[in-house]
Amino acid sequence: MSSPGRSSRNSAMVTSDMSELAAPLPSSPANMNPPSVGGMDDQPRGGPGSVYGTPSAWVTSPGPGSVYGTPSSVGSSLRTPRTGSRGTPIRVRSDIQSDRRIRQVPVEGSQSDAMAALPPSSEIVPPSENSESAPTMVIWGTDVSVNQCKSKFKKFITTFVDTDAADDEKFIGMDKDAPFYLQRLEEINTLEEPFLPVNCGHVQQFDEDLYRQLVCYPQEVIPTLDMAVNEMFFAKFPDTDLRHQIQVRPFNADKTANMRALDPQDIDQLITVTGMVIRASNLIPELAEAHFQCSVCHNTAEVEIERGRIAEPTLCSHCNTNHSFALVHNRSKFTDKQAVKLQESPDDMPAGQTPHTVVLYVHGELVDSVQPGDRVAVTGVYRAVPHRSNPKMKTVHSVYKTHIDVVHFRKTDSNRLHTMDTDQIFEEEQIAMLNGLSKKPDIYDRLARAIAPSIYENDDVKKGILLQLFGGNRKDFSKTGRGQFRSELNILLCGDPGTSKSQLLQYVYHLIPRSQYTSGKGSSAVGLTAYVTKDPETRQLVLQTGALVLADNGVCCIDEFDKMNESTRSVLHEVMEQQTLSIAKAGIICQLNARTSILAAANPIHSKWDPRGTVMENIQLPPTLMSRFDLVFLILDPQDEQYDKKLARHLVSLYYRDQSQQDEDIYSMDVLRDYIKYAKQSYSPVLSDAAGQQLIENYVEMRKIGAGRGQITAYPRQLESLIRLSEAHARMRFCKTVELIDVEEAARLHREALKQSATDPLTGRIDVSILTTGQSSAGRKKRAEVATALKEMLKKKNKTPTVSYDKLFADFRNNSDIQITRDMYEDALRDLQDENFLAMAGRNTIRINQIAAQ
Repeated sequence: MSSPGRSSRNSAMVTSDMSELAAPLPSSPANMNPPSVGGMDDQPRGGPGSVYGTPSAWVTSPGPGSVYGTPSSVGSSLRTPRTGSRGTPIRVRSDIQSDRRIRQVPVEGSQSDAMAALPPSSEIVPPSENSESAPTMVIWGTDVSVNQCKSKFKKFITTFVDTDAADDEKFIGMDKDAPFYLQRLEEINTLEEPFLPVNCGHVQQFDEDLYRQLVCYPQEVIPTLDMAVNEMFFAKFPDTDLRHQIQVRPFNADKTANMRALDPQDIDQLITVTGMVIRASNLIPELAEAHFQCSVCHNTAEVEIERGRIAEPTLCSHCNTNHSFALVHNRSKFTDKQAVKLQESPDDMPAGQTPHTVVLYVHGELVDSVQPGDRVAVTGVYRAVPHRSNPKMKTVHSVYKTHIDVVHFRKTDSNRLHTMDTDQIFEEEQIAMLNGLSKKPDIYDRLARAIAPSIYENDDVKKGILLQLFGGNRKDFSKTGRGQFRSELNILLCGDPGTSKSQLLQYVYHLIPRSQYTSGKGSSAVGLTAYVTKDPETRQLVLQTGALVLADNGVCCIDEFDKMNESTRSVLHEVMEQQTLSIAKAGIICQLNARTSILAAANPIHSKWDPRGTVMENIQLPPTLMSRFDLVFLILDPQDEQYDKKLARHLVSLYYRDQSQQDEDIYSMDVLRDYIKYAKQSYSPVLSDAAGQQLIENYVEMRKIGAGRGQITAYPRQLESLIRLSEAHARMRFCKTVELIDVEEAARLHREALKQSATDPLTGRIDVSILTTGQSSAGRKKRAEVATALKEMLKKKNKTPTVSYDKLFADFRNNSDIQITRDMYEDALRDLQDENFLAMAGRNTIRINQIAAQ
């Protein structure tokens, strides 16, 4: 007989290995058994309380009166002991598909001879972990030791500190210097969400061997991690009731395979693949526990699913009748399941290849967590199942179909903006930094300059795209018969060739999380909307969504808009105003959401702008479509020598850039992502009375422009466009009310976009001489202010007749409230040189005129 301390430790091991519990029941009958070790045999060791036969979540099918843990201890309740009056139920994981009974064998060189001499037992109580006589038991076919795996993971949870957590890993009240996963357990206790996401990168930093086991043997290791987490959680919070036991969800496995590189070596291993969701099926009920009833004596039996199969009982234990059981569907238990089709990411696709797809099976709470169009990183177990030609026959082919059983979805991408379907948690330091940025007087220009910094000038175009990223407020006027008020902005870029229109579209496409990129000639009407196809598995007609539906809550970039067929272009009318897509094909009648912003690029009708024609004659798009665009930018080539020189210098600097030109203060992608996300999450500006009155006056002025020549230059949709632009500008300033400054900027942007400031109101043509100045009135005013500020700064330095070019630029930037670029600095120097205030004495020396300075 063993000592009482040894016996209690033994019983704790038995219970933990059976039931993922924190502690055994005091009245457990396992405490009464002497410690014994069974011999090695070919049969899997099972039975209640078996450590060597049933680790972790692979529990045997309990009969009436049995408990996950120790048999007949708390009646027929399938609950976790010591967790309150109700208890936490055990749930078998469908995504892992572990064996219910797993054979464990001793490692070579251990006490296998001593073990072979002992008789086999159905209830084996192992020796203590600290005992010298304890053999090292591993799961058959692996090198995974349950006890070692548990102890390593417990140490990992209690000690690992994550000082550089990603955005989606942060939570409210997180302390960077405390153990990260212990705080996660406290959050589970608060929120009662029984899921623990574990970053595999953290496990790899902590223990390389544990990480290797997790990737190579997920079916054995993940349930063991579940058991370790539940033991720790219920020891720390014994009175907490959860929906089911805590489930570990590993993600970010370093074995990230390209979808094309998946091969038989990856089968039954943990992998992470990235791609875009193109289709999600309806909910599929999957049988989790079958309820059988004997047709002779009405005796019942319940059988749980194991590896996708139900072991139907053949002999009735009550009346000893063979093959008398029938399945009772409405008393069986089902779980949620969903089939998702993942398409290869365009970044991973080789040139000239068609994209690959892989089928994902999603279980439980992960169902409906992703939508078509989402770009996700999927972590799961790669499976291969034999192909069955006829579902009614048991014969299978020697051809295998592969799929991934999903364990975790991750939506974030550091190279793109945040998704808007979930709220981002910002720390107080981040919020203070973002609020400080919003107080800067030139934050509008700074953010616009951060959009596509490699593209020269086009400041107004970048400001329009920036406001498109912020968007307006979504309002519901359905009670008044108006329906939804569109909040998304649509922008058309029209202009000469070589004005970087397509580059802007590509930048926005790579910036927005839910975005699609199409070309005019390469798109069809069904490719943009939806098409009907036959499902290869169910043989039923299903609806496959097109680019506009996949870009829901995102941006659809359409290049070569003028070369699109008229029938293809006509499908955009409903999407661009009602934000829906009505389908009536092959008996499928539905209305899909397409709340997408359109960013289109087109050339004029003769490929180059004709200065002798009006704006409408050059564009020649139907007025019904033109009125749906909030901003129509005319990007023209001014053909000015000074402009050409600056543009050429900018292009050359992209290929070789010295350090003096590299220090431009352009906001990084992280700042832009957080700023836009926080603004859209926290601010929904409303119109003030003064702003509303100004909007009315601006709309009347826009209508007057075309009245002189009998043309309509503005529709009521343009008034709504001004409202959306004003709301987006107010949101960009972190303001909860739309003020006059927002309305004025919206009207200016709308006016500058159509070059109305450079249009002759009598002829309707654009005056090219106005365009060649390259600056609007606001730009000229700002240039004069910069030159005046530089002049005042040089007057204070009148003691020194010469100043270094670079040193003056650095001092001027540091002392200025607004961001000073090198172009602004050179323009100011040129203006002061024209005033004879200074002169350039070489490339890097500025000589100040002392007489003019006084």
